[in-house]
Formats: sequence, C-alpha cells, structure tokens
Amino acid sequence: MKITISEDAAKWYKEELDLNDGDSLRFFIRYGGCGNVQNGFSLGVEKETPNEIGSQAKKLGITFYIEKDDLWYFENQDVSIELDQDIKEPVFHFSN
Repeated sequence: MKITISEDAAKWYKEELDLNDGDSLRFFIRYGGCGNVQNGFSLGVEKETPNEIGSQAKKLGITFYIEKDDLWYFENQDVSIELDQDIKEPVFHFSN
C-alpha cells in the first residue's frame, strides 16, 4: 500500500490545519461517515506524532501517514490525494 499526495493537496492541508514544517498528519480509520473503500468506515485526519507508520508520503515539510494498524482499510490499494480544483478540497483516489 502506497500513499502519495500532490503538492496542491499538501499545501491545502498545511494552510487549513495550520501545519508547520516537521509536523505529521495522520489519516485514520473511523467508524461511520461516507467512505468508498470499506462499508461503514471512513477516513479522518489529525495532527499527531507517528507511532508505527504503515505508509507515508512527505511533501512541503509535512509527513502524511497511515498507521500500520489502519492498513487493512485499504485492502492493498494505493491511495493518491489530490486537490479538486472545482471544490477546492482534497480528494482521495484508490487503485490497485
């Protein structure tokens, strides 16, 4: 499972969440919400210090990561995060 993030999406997170160089942003699994990989679950985000990284991408001085215990959600799919220019928010794309 590989995670990638575009520069535009990284910049959006950095500005919206007031992140500084050296910060880490975790994508985690939460029960409920509207997810498109596993029914009944969705992704959340939080600024947090990594514990056991399962996959990561570094962009604009920020580490974007998923903990090892949350990799099951992705079913061995890669995820890329890009900024949707129409809605001006990050979107997630999953691929095998």
